[in-house]
Amino acid sequence: MTNIALFDFDGTITQSDTFTPFIYTVVNPKRLRWGKLVLLPYILGYKLGLLSGSVIRSKIFKFGFQGADAALLRKAGLEYSQNDLPQVLRPNAMQQINWHLAQGDKIVVVSASMDVYLKPWCKLHGLDLICSEIEENHGMLTGMYKHQDCSGIIKKNRILEKYDLSDFEEVYVYGDTIEDREMLSLGSKRFYQWQEVGNDFFV
Repeated sequence: MTNIALFDFDGTITQSDTFTPFIYTVVNPKRLRWGKLVLLPYILGYKLGLLSGSVIRSKIFKFGFQGADAALLRKAGLEYSQNDLPQVLRPNAMQQINWHLAQGDKIVVVSASMDVYLKPWCKLHGLDLICSEIEENHGMLTGMYKHQDCSGIIKKNRILEKYDLSDFEEVYVYGDTIEDREMLSLGSKRFYQWQEVGNDFFV
């Protein structure tokens, strides 16, 4: 039997968030300034711990991209994956991914970030992907995701929908925030912020 390794992306494989810098890269500056005003109550709610990251990401995505050209966003995502993502990768994360690849393990990136830049990056490295996927209608973005923001319990559910974990000898899980808690619960070997944790992590 082979193993499976489930990796969060932002903060685990990377040194920092990739969603926000991508927004600043592709959304018109004037719209960004207006968005900061419109979304201020949600941003404050998030900073005060009253709203989840999932809620604020979905609000930002809808405001920034509803009605945008899907092909142009994918082109921008490909460029971002090639030019920007390599600058923020954690060397230890890439070493661990390469170790799993050498073992013949199945590796899955499970992220709340967008498919437009994660899909080409994962394809380049030969990794499977579960993430937030843009929804389009006649080539234009609806401002919604196909399967909701991929965080928290959604991460766990989508993993279980796609994989039968009993097919694998070991289930390695790597995460770095509370949004990865449910995904971490699936693991036989769990790493939170690159430190192995046991069952007491969930108490």
